[in-house]
Amino acid sequence: MSLKCGIVGLPNVGKSTLFNCVSSAKAQAANFPFCTIEPNVGMITVPDERLTRLAEIVHPGRIVPATCEIVDIAGLVKGASKGEGLGNKFLGNIRETDAIIHVLRCFDDDNITHVDGTIDPIRDKEIIDTELQLKDLETIEGRLAKQQKVAAAGNKDAKVEVSVLEAYKEVLEQGRNARVVEFDSKEEQDAARNLFLLTAKPVLYVCNVDEASAKTGNGYSRRVEETAREEGAEVLVIAAKTEEDIAGLDSYEDKKMFLDELGLEESGVNRLIKKAYALLDLETFITAGEMEVKAWTYKKGWKAPQCAGVIHSDFEKGFIRAEVIKYDDYIKYGSEAAVREAGKLGIEGKDYVVQDGDIMHFRFNV
Repeated sequence: MSLKCGIVGLPNVGKSTLFNCVSSAKAQAANFPFCTIEPNVGMITVPDERLTRLAEIVHPGRIVPATCEIVDIAGLVKGASKGEGLGNKFLGNIRETDAIIHVLRCFDDDNITHVDGTIDPIRDKEIIDTELQLKDLETIEGRLAKQQKVAAAGNKDAKVEVSVLEAYKEVLEQGRNARVVEFDSKEEQDAARNLFLLTAKPVLYVCNVDEASAKTGNGYSRRVEETAREEGAEVLVIAAKTEEDIAGLDSYEDKKMFLDELGLEESGVNRLIKKAYALLDLETFITAGEMEVKAWTYKKGWKAPQCAGVIHSDFEKGFIRAEVIKYDDYIKYGSEAAVREAGKLGIEGKDYVVQDGDIMHFRFNV
């Protein structure tokens, strides 16, 4: 499933440092603007404690976690919508992503330059918001003129799209992001999705703080939280440089000791990856056997045949039924056989909506 998150932000806010922490690839990180020019692409391994618990019961040959793609995109500056800096390239790279991780600098450090000279995460957020909004307005205005003519000729689909475009235009002209607009009908929702607007993409704001603020945040991050709340977006506080130090430690014990000293139960990287996975509207079903315990990624709301197709297209084409064990039941009873004996194994048909953490076995015939 080719879905990916893009890490965006102004130059020198910690995007590449964060990317290095979470990704299997490595981006250049340095103290000058536009250090990242070509987008860096890496694969994230999604932390899932359930796999480890199941492996302790099943004793498989291997554990295969879920993954998703992450992209470190070049820093943006004021005027990007008009081609300033790496504007057109930057905006094109964002358009290719499915969700946005927006990194905001929330720490003071005279040794690390800021393109605007001072630290103000709300100003930084608004700079990027404005550039994305201007680009979306450009997209909408060009599309609206064409569709109004088609709608005037009586085309129903065009009339739906015109109403969607006008709703977005009104919001964007107010300096707000397209994601705040909600549509009731499926036709409107489909038309909205097909526009691929930059500010309609789901977003997670990441406040990059100093080590002392890693647990509780600081005044900068609290201002971001207040602003994000207004648009229904989530905020994550993370100390990227500290996370880079943790990632460089060799043993689990050393990493755990470092986290304990900071008063953290889980690394910021793990929390970020889990939130990125959820931001993409992804969930996991699991297959568990002697060969492997494996996490499979699917889109939230998918039904059993679609999930079967994630394993192999033949599974979906010839789908008969799905045998489903809830994760908590597997842990409680200790084996598939014991679950069956307790009557807790579900036999589900084509209309079953798969739930996160379901342990599944598909029956099919081709």
